[in-house]
Amino acid sequence: MSFPVNLLDLPLRAAADIRARRFLARDPLAAQRELLPTLLKRASQTRFGRDHGFARLVGLPFEQQYQCFRQQVPLRTYRQFWDHYFAPQLMEDGPDKRLELRNLTWPGLIPFFCETSGTTAPTKYIPFTREMFAANRRAALDMLACYLAAEPGSRLLGSSILYMAGPTSLTSLGPGILSGDMSAITLRERPSWLAPFVEPKEPLSSAPWEVRLEGMAELLLSHPKLRVISGVPPWILLLLQRVEQRAGRPLRQALPQLELIIHGGTSLAPYADEFRRLFPSAGPRFLELLPSSEAFMGFQVQGEAGMRLTPYYGAFFEFVPISQLDESGAPLPAAQAIPLEEVVVGERYAVILSTCAGLWRYHIGDTLRFLDTDQYRIQFTGRDKFLDRFEEKVTQGEVEAAVAALNEQLGSAVCEFMVGPDIGNRRHQWVLASRGGLPDQSTVVDFLDQQLQRANADYATFRSQGRINPPQVLLVEEQQIYDWSREVRGRLGGQSKIPHIDPTLTGELVASISAYHHAERPVI
Repeated sequence: MSFPVNLLDLPLRAAADIRARRFLARDPLAAQRELLPTLLKRASQTRFGRDHGFARLVGLPFEQQYQCFRQQVPLRTYRQFWDHYFAPQLMEDGPDKRLELRNLTWPGLIPFFCETSGTTAPTKYIPFTREMFAANRRAALDMLACYLAAEPGSRLLGSSILYMAGPTSLTSLGPGILSGDMSAITLRERPSWLAPFVEPKEPLSSAPWEVRLEGMAELLLSHPKLRVISGVPPWILLLLQRVEQRAGRPLRQALPQLELIIHGGTSLAPYADEFRRLFPSAGPRFLELLPSSEAFMGFQVQGEAGMRLTPYYGAFFEFVPISQLDESGAPLPAAQAIPLEEVVVGERYAVILSTCAGLWRYHIGDTLRFLDTDQYRIQFTGRDKFLDRFEEKVTQGEVEAAVAALNEQLGSAVCEFMVGPDIGNRRHQWVLASRGGLPDQSTVVDFLDQQLQRANADYATFRSQGRINPPQVLLVEEQQIYDWSREVRGRLGGQSKIPHIDPTLTGELVASISAYHHAERPVI
């Protein structure tokens, strides 16, 4: 005997409603007060725990425990954490590496490392435990439950998700130890029952980016139950543009089944106009989340504006006001981190995490702003990299807002962009990659300059004093910045984003794009 699918879905929807109610009823402050003692007790017999007297903190009242924790454990950047604890465990034999962390900062063996890499820094190895994977899975289920509870007509149950992952290969760092892109680890460790519902599958999932992009576009057009896309906004946008080109008709007609776009990793605002063009009416719903290699930090509850901080998933949060960061974005020696209960609405903070993966008072490099302290809704304001070479401290959020305004007010079509310092000429160098036409260059220069002056008092003061000269803007075709990323940086697609603020000290990336534009093809 067979039943209609909607009847089979009823138990799952009921479970989603229960899970959503439980999530919405949680107390963020109480959760943090419960979590820190648990973390300290678990790690008390590790080397890090012994070094910092964790055993003496176990059992203390929370207020006393937290004050002692702050006094005994300094804030650390990745480099400091690496130098003091991880580097001595790294063994290299030519191209082969072995990194075994056992009872060092977390009990047992660290089985996974999320690799993140920069242009001027070595690869970072962020520890990722099975406890952290379980916490991330709980976060994903809570987000999905909240969505289903708010959307009784949703058709997500039984559908498939297009997961725009980064590189899927993993590298062995020793027996039972693997490293690679976080999305590759997530795919490898996902529950077996979930595998049939995740696309793309092999061999497409590990194909070169251009091949994968075409394959994913074909999947969206041919797979009637592919109702969710998850990824980084610029790459989702590029995929949807490719679908539109292949279909030769409006995207809503080409993808009537698409219900939900889950996005994170960078702000959606600079791309909002293009998404509105692709879906002028009755488009898919959008949900923002804030994952990181270190911990899951927040997601948007369906029907609410902005994300909620989610301090329930294996991470104890602290926050440092950005006024207490140095010019590289790291906490100053005298910086004072505060717990969640002391944050102020409107203040912009750098995030400090202590986690069930063995990171302690760790400065992760992300910044956010609190929109309220009732539900602890947050706005992701970018990385801790600023345009700060002239002490102006223009933030990534201000840069992205300026480009969003350029697209909206002047009818531009900037799809990707980067801005960095031109040290010799004391100015900002912008690279704007457009899918269509742009206003004349002088109009763009004046517009971006005025937007930053209105948004950032320091920039306005320095401009009026002549300490910063008017910006320079380079206009390139959209495809050229992707070609540059592939050929020069060696990275394109998946979770590899075009940085909106040049992370190098002297603007090497924007200079590289300029040289590439003039056919010099430099190598970084």
